[in-house]
Amino acid sequence: MSAAPSTPAVQFVTVDEETAGQRLDNFLIRTLKGVPKTHIYRIIRSGEVRRNKGRVSADDRLQAGDVLRLPPVRISERVAEKASHPAPARQFPVVFEDEAFLAIDKPAGVAVHGGSGVSFGVIEQLRQARPEARLLELVHRLDRETSGLLLVAKKRSALKALQDQFRERETGKTYVTLVKGLWPGNRKVLDQPLHKYLLPDGERRVKVVPADHPDGMRSVSLVRVLHPVPVPAVLALAYPEGLTLLEVTIKTGRTHQIRVHLASAGHPIVGDDKYGDFELNRQLARLGLKRMFLHAWRLRIKHPVTGVEMELQAQLPVELQEWTHEGNKH
Repeated sequence: MSAAPSTPAVQFVTVDEETAGQRLDNFLIRTLKGVPKTHIYRIIRSGEVRRNKGRVSADDRLQAGDVLRLPPVRISERVAEKASHPAPARQFPVVFEDEAFLAIDKPAGVAVHGGSGVSFGVIEQLRQARPEARLLELVHRLDRETSGLLLVAKKRSALKALQDQFRERETGKTYVTLVKGLWPGNRKVLDQPLHKYLLPDGERRVKVVPADHPDGMRSVSLVRVLHPVPVPAVLALAYPEGLTLLEVTIKTGRTHQIRVHLASAGHPIVGDDKYGDFELNRQLARLGLKRMFLHAWRLRIKHPVTGVEMELQAQLPVELQEWTHEGNKH
């Protein structure tokens, strides 16, 4: 489906099989990007939106073959400006792809989508690089500084099926990370509620809260020690316990979950600029580690169409591999 043009004009849209089953309001919110929701509900209530020449309600489900008449609407100046300066086309390394979805290996430092001071992200660049794609939608999110597996749906039905798996915690998401200090091998389960809050400047943060906190969201991370990693020799006196390479599987997908759980346990992720040890980060950056060491390594899902169980893996990026050796060369 094409988005609304910047100049007002009547549109006639035929609902296809992929769109069938959606509520009218949800369809219009996606189609008329930049049009306020209040205005969308107003044009539905007033009868300006017609289905097969008749009136239609916001909660009516669309059927394949329905013809929708959409009245002239103006999109916001911000959206019009964004349309006139599209994101640069960029392809990303593909781990898996078929007609339903693709899995890419997202590099660190790239946001998954535009917003919050970022004009574009992975999804906008991917859409520009694949203009023939009828649909490309993010299935889930990764922090900007986290690298690794990211799923993008190519069909609305695949998007729903995959998001249902994430919502029902039926996926297995495993990350590889390097943390400060020697992680105790017997500490395998972190079951601590998390709470989102804002700093005075409006920046988002997350913290561990008591089990009885009214706004705490249950969050579970499973930790497995891979092996200890010594710090470079020049840091050995300051950090005698060195570092630990961990495998972390999350059973819930909360914002900053792994970062906050590990930092709260006294073992922050190296390179983490929000919850980390800033002096250690500074020293390691001087020695070449200039990013957060958190990589979405493995993802277990069921194929959204066939139901076949799949295991996807994205190899550690080169800039992280050299920091994983038990006999660190630095």
